[in-house]
Formats: sequence, structure tokens, C-alpha cells
Amino acid sequence: MNKLKVGIAGYGIVGKRRHQFIDLHPSLKVTAICEQNFTNSSVDLPGIACYNNYKELLEKEALDILFVCLTNNIAAEVTIAALEKKMHVFCEKPPGMNVEDIKNVIEVEKKYPELKLKYGFNHRYHDSVKEALRIIQSRELGDVVNLRGVYGKSRIIPFSGGWRSKRELAGGGILLDQGIHMVDLMRLFCGEFEEVKSFISNDFWGHDVEDNAFAIMKDKKGRIAMLNSSATQWQHKFNLEISLSQGYIELHGILSGSKSYGEEKIVIGLRDEESDNGQMEQKTIKFLQDNSWRDEINEFAAAIIENKPIMSGTSNDALETMKLVFSIYYSDETWRKQFNINNPNQ
Repeated sequence: MNKLKVGIAGYGIVGKRRHQFIDLHPSLKVTAICEQNFTNSSVDLPGIACYNNYKELLEKEALDILFVCLTNNIAAEVTIAALEKKMHVFCEKPPGMNVEDIKNVIEVEKKYPELKLKYGFNHRYHDSVKEALRIIQSRELGDVVNLRGVYGKSRIIPFSGGWRSKRELAGGGILLDQGIHMVDLMRLFCGEFEEVKSFISNDFWGHDVEDNAFAIMKDKKGRIAMLNSSATQWQHKFNLEISLSQGYIELHGILSGSKSYGEEKIVIGLRDEESDNGQMEQKTIKFLQDNSWRDEINEFAAAIIENKPIMSGTSNDALETMKLVFSIYYSDETWRKQFNINNPNQ
């Protein structure tokens, strides 16, 4: 079988990481890359056609698949252009600047039902998250009661400077860039949320995107999820607590390229109905390898090669997660008026 030809649009940290794991798949081969900073002297990628804009790449290269690893302001535009060129597309999160972007993509996706479109909600593929989902779906600890999550960055990776701090390029700040992972996981574990209350702030860094988002969300069953996405955490932190009727799950740390979120582990507690002091039987499982990038790409490739539907990271996942993110923005009246944010559910 001939290998599927893969292009990568955007060759920063994420694009290079995707390249690493695409190369490990026996049926995929990277044949073209575009990056706006490419020059004749800076490119050292033998056997790969290199461009400094995506339009030239799409025009000159006959690709089977395009990985979109670009800034939020053009992610949807490039996804649509690749679909129109009859390419399968893998697009990193977030899917665009706003909800309208992903709606526009979905309209084009409908025209090409034979093509596969997947969004890179990479945290779903971490082993701790997969184990938490298994427990919840098995109901061995009963039903979800509530959730609390914190996802924060420190100044080790500066929030100031670069495109992520500019609304015209990013569309949002720490919530849209990083907190979207936590929002997506809360949807994964609990389902859709119907009511949102929030406070959004950019008081510390002073950019035109948020450096903190605090949200309380309620689903149709009345279950509550609390979220803080922060760029003033000072110490990188990922923590998600899930209370269930017969116990609890705690996700601590997430394995990443920077290794700055600490070890990845899941703590599983079993409720003792006879105890009055809250002491419960618990166990901790630590995960020492990050297989998420490999597994995510393998699943995408299998969907293409075996003509199977995308199971996780669908365009609907992207739409519903973006709608919830923008519901958090919208529910803060001051933030809504300051940046003219529309109701994402209309």
C-alpha cells in the first residue's frame, strides 16, 4: 500500500511534534510543510517540499491529508481550503476564533462526506483521562455528582508577547487557548451544560484577552462543574476532581513536552457509607509515558484507511466545546459588552 501524503500547515512546536508521530505511522508520510518563517537558509528538511504560505502548499502539492497547526485567526480558513481540495483534515484546537468559524467549517464538511475531519483535543488521549472515562462509563463508582477543575500556567512560559496575547489573532486568551481542554473534558465526563455563570478578567496582564476565567456551569440533570483557567497560577497546574455517588476520581498533572505540570496520575477513592469522618479506600495510579500524540494520530489514520467515522474530536465536539467556551465569555456582562461577544447558542 502506498503511503498517504501528509502536509503540515504551521511548523511551530505543535507542528513539529505532529511530524514526529506522523513519521512513526507506517501508512503516513510527510511530503510538504509550510511555515511563514521559512527561508532558503532556515529549512533543513530533506525530501520535503517547503513553503512559507499555505495557499502555495495547497496549490502545488497533491496531498491526501493536511494537519492544520496555525494561529486561531486562520485555522478555519485553512481547514475549509483543504476540504475544498478534497483532503482529509486534522486541525488543532481551538477550531477557530469563534463559534461562527466552526459553523462555517461544518457547512463545507457536509459537502464532502467521504472526507475525515478531526480536531486535536489531545487531552482526551492521555492515559489518566482514558482511565477516568472508563470508570465513569462503567458506573463502577456510580453517577457523576459534580466536577471541579483548575488549569493554570506560570510565567515560566510567558503569557505576554506573541500571537496568543492578541485578540485579532487569537480570539481569546487563556480560556480559549488552554482552558478549552478542561472545558472539553468536563463535557466528555458530564455531557452538555445548559446554564453558565462566570467572571472573566484581564486585570493582571492587561492584554485585550483574558488572563483568568472563573465559571460555574450546570447541566440538565442539575450537576455543577466549577472551572478556573488561569495565566496567573505561577506554578503550572492541571487538576480535575470528579465526585461520584460511590466515590471520587482526581486527575493530577498532565504529561507534556515542558514536563512542567508534574507527574500524571489518577487517584481513585471508594466511598465508605459507614464512615463519618470521610476516610475512604483509595488507590493511585501513575503514568510515566505520554502516548496521547501517537494514539490520536493512529486513530485518525485508521478512520481514513478503514473508512470509519471519527469517534472523538469530531466537528460536533469542536462546535459544542467552542459554544461552551463562548458561553463562559458571554455570561460575564462586562466582558461581553467590552468585546461585543454574541450569544453562542443563538
